[in-house]
Amino acid sequence: MAIFPTQLLPPAAVTALCLGISTQVSATAPCGDFGECKTLIEINASDGDIGFHFLIDGEDLNSVRLENPDGAKVFEDIAKGALAEQKLTETFAESSEPLCWPDPEADPDDEIVSLEEFLERWQAGTYTFIGKGDEGEKLEGETELSYALPAAPTNLDYSGGLISWSSGDDLGNCGSFAQLSALVDDGVLPVHPVNVVIAIWEVVLEAEDGSGLKFSIRLPASQMSVTVPTEYLNTLADDTLAKIEVGAITADDNATFTELGDICLNEVEGCEEGEE
Repeated sequence: MAIFPTQLLPPAAVTALCLGISTQVSATAPCGDFGECKTLIEINASDGDIGFHFLIDGEDLNSVRLENPDGAKVFEDIAKGALAEQKLTETFAESSEPLCWPDPEADPDDEIVSLEEFLERWQAGTYTFIGKGDEGEKLEGETELSYALPAAPTNLDYSGGLISWSSGDDLGNCGSFAQLSALVDDGVLPVHPVNVVIAIWEVVLEAEDGSGLKFSIRLPASQMSVTVPTEYLNTLADDTLAKIEVGAITADDNATFTELGDICLNEVEGCEEGEE
């Protein structure tokens, strides 16, 4: 799950989630010659996968590339044809998200990249975006990738329209408390996830009825529950199966998500697991 998502919500639900929420986590802005940029690590603690995400936003770009702290190019985007005439602005991309543990239900040919191996691949430090503007001018901006990884939310629950959760102390399938302690002792991680400060929570409730409707909200770190707006629930049929994702997000935008599936919304007769 990306932390720069497009939210699909009925207007009333958008109004409900925006009221009173001012805490935000944002990309580096301005980012040198660009409007903003960001690199981050996202972990799904439930599925046990991990990915590298990045964002760059500028005006009338012909091309943009991303270099790691060693100066090696890891991404390049070049506008061609009609896109070269109209130019680039925002580019957001995600790496694939390989499993970080030997999931017994996964395809045995699936790549497994442990947390330690992932961190060796994507080193912490300064990542540089370099672009070419409309008149051929060189544009440049920098942002930092941090190893401050927040612990996965735990104790996810849905009852009577209320979603609640607690702070965790590990990264789920990507690292137990003891495994993470060992990485700290070995100097791989600068700080244990249990000690990483969470800036905000991101909560997403998504109906699994094929409608694509979802309720999404970001909350300050002090709040660990939220009531789902009736305006959103009223858009769904009785006995709609849904899933919940709660993400812990740092000031550096690193995020760790936990999922809870088989939620029954507007329950009358009960939902059948796996129905769509």
